[in-house]
Amino acid sequence: MAGKGPKLPLQGLRIIDLTAVWAGPYATRLLGDMGAEVIKIESPNNPDLLRALSLLPPGTEKAYNKAAYFNHNNRNKLGLTLDLGSDAGKAAFFRLVAKSDVVIENYRAEVMDNLGLTFDRLKQAKEDIILISMPGHGKDGPEKDFVAYGTNVEQLAGLVSVSGYIDGPPQKSGISYGDPVAGTAAAGAVIMALIARKRTGKGQYIEMAQREVLTAQIGEYVVGYSINGEVPQRLGNRHPFYAPHGCYPAAGEDRWVTIACRDDAEFATLCESMGDPDLAHDPRFREAHLRHANQDALDEIIADWTRDRDAQEIFSQLSEAGVPAGPVLNHVDLYHDRHLRERGFFQSVEHRDAGNWDMDGPAYHFAHRPTSIRMNAPAFGEHNEYILRDIIGMNDAEIAELYQNHITSDEPNMAAHQ
Repeated sequence: MAGKGPKLPLQGLRIIDLTAVWAGPYATRLLGDMGAEVIKIESPNNPDLLRALSLLPPGTEKAYNKAAYFNHNNRNKLGLTLDLGSDAGKAAFFRLVAKSDVVIENYRAEVMDNLGLTFDRLKQAKEDIILISMPGHGKDGPEKDFVAYGTNVEQLAGLVSVSGYIDGPPQKSGISYGDPVAGTAAAGAVIMALIARKRTGKGQYIEMAQREVLTAQIGEYVVGYSINGEVPQRLGNRHPFYAPHGCYPAAGEDRWVTIACRDDAEFATLCESMGDPDLAHDPRFREAHLRHANQDALDEIIADWTRDRDAQEIFSQLSEAGVPAGPVLNHVDLYHDRHLRERGFFQSVEHRDAGNWDMDGPAYHFAHRPTSIRMNAPAFGEHNEYILRDIIGMNDAEIAELYQNHITSDEPNMAAHQ
């Protein structure tokens, strides 16, 4: 189902996507953006949880196809529904594996084994298949059976412990940060395995614990403790030695601007821009270590200057003067952002049930062929007929039997997520 013209890097590769929620689907979305044919498999009785998070009024028709969260993470994919707990579902799955390159899953550690979908069994269907597993805590160890979501992985990975204001409690990020980080790492694992297969002719199994991926993002804190036994202090918006370095109120409701000065010259320029050049010679602020020691007083002075001014105007004024600064943009600002719009960051998509909207496009820009959102996220079971007949090679009677036995379906049973 690829378009005409020069190929994208992964065009011609087929990836079976057994993932759900965010971390796994984000990985396969990245691979789909790069041209891979991604086939997302959902169970008729246990569809992707994100389909239930539509935030639409009760009774909305086919709300499971209109969930923004699901549609954002599953673009550039085909959709197939298959009950992998049934013998007939497994048989169809292995026929698909025989025609695929990669299988990626983010189930609990024991699920693939319990279903009989082990790497050894996959290799019987295709000798050089690649399997990527993304268990939250890994396939072994005392926590292997724990269920993980981005909301608790942040705590277990240690990220929350280093986030928050000085003398304040730990602070979770505004999103489940571990999910996209793990997804990016998993996409990289797929690429590495494909490179290795091209060199050796062999597939392989890669296990990647989501908790460990995120812990590695704060590895310097762990290494620091192992070297000197010190536990880092939470800094909020501040910096270990730069000052000022903070987020300041601007005019309007919940509007903010960030300002940072790396040296005496930048601080002097900030003072000039504030209309108070003498502030740079204040005994409390005239040197970096003094500014750092007196940040509370300095932040108050800067906040008094920013509070009644527009964040974008402050940004323009300071950036032109050479002072690092930036407005804090919300999702509405980003949607209308001139720079992003002129670069074509947002692309218009159309969905048969959810209608039209704008979505951030692929992050990769290839000179020989523009990347794009080639397909919106699949409606539930949207590509059943195409995959079962044209890819797997089933006949009408075989497909009808799968529907009759509810091994495949065009309508999900959402009871599992109620």
